[in-house]
Amino acid sequence: MSPNPISLAIVAVLAVFGILLIVLARLVVPGAMLIVLAVIVLAALRMAQQWEQAVVLRAGKFLAVKGPGLFWIVPILDSVTALIDTRLRTTQFVAEQTLTKDTVPVDVDAIIFWMVTDVRCAALEVANYGEAISWAAQTSLREMIGAADLAMLLSNRKAIDEELRQTIDGKTSEWGIVVKSVEIRDVTIPAALQDAMSREAQAERERQARVILGAAEAEIAHSFAEAALSYADNPVALALARYEYALRERGSTIIVPSSAVDSMNLGGLAGITSLARARETSPPDEPGSADG
Repeated sequence: MSPNPISLAIVAVLAVFGILLIVLARLVVPGAMLIVLAVIVLAALRMAQQWEQAVVLRAGKFLAVKGPGLFWIVPILDSVTALIDTRLRTTQFVAEQTLTKDTVPVDVDAIIFWMVTDVRCAALEVANYGEAISWAAQTSLREMIGAADLAMLLSNRKAIDEELRQTIDGKTSEWGIVVKSVEIRDVTIPAALQDAMSREAQAERERQARVILGAAEAEIAHSFAEAALSYADNPVALALARYEYALRERGSTIIVPSSAVDSMNLGGLAGITSLARARETSPPDEPGSADG
């Protein structure tokens, strides 16, 4: 642990005063005492940042966790064996060419969010907790892939992330490390399998389209059957329906059943319409034609 700026400043002030006392005032003993005090301050006064905590050993045994801020240790007897970062940290890990439960080789890329909550355990129970959590996460990921099939791995990411978090947290809790979350970033499958899955998805979409088309045709047939039953009991309605359909087609010849003409008095209406059309199409009489 390197000296901090505060202890260096104190040491500099004490050393300068000690040298001045020795050189200018010829006070050797007080000056020497100030210089010795400066050396003690340099060795005893330590500082940890807001996000750091220091593990202090005395004569090789655990003494205390100090920090953040300034703290004192006894020179020679005490030592700062580790300075632990307590902020949230991330570690990326991968599992390459790992077989799923249905024997499909996949490459999985994931990231883990974790932080140290027990500084003493992180410093004393494991030699390198950063490397240890990376290996534990990678091993847990391989175990999870081997226990899940490809469809679950692709479609149920949230449940798999939570299961993986609980598994890794169970391994790292005794090291004083808490796993906040695990996120699978990417799942890569072989190109040949991607093509097969694409063809399968396309076939499934075509099947659904045919099912929907068949259901629509069945519904239309049912509507036609109901309409036929209604027209069978009411010939006038059938005649009106045909007449309405014929009116929609411009320029077509309209054929109206005689029964409908007699029952609905359509003959007069048809005659009036024909007479109006004849007048519109006939040329006007030339002037003086009556005289000839």
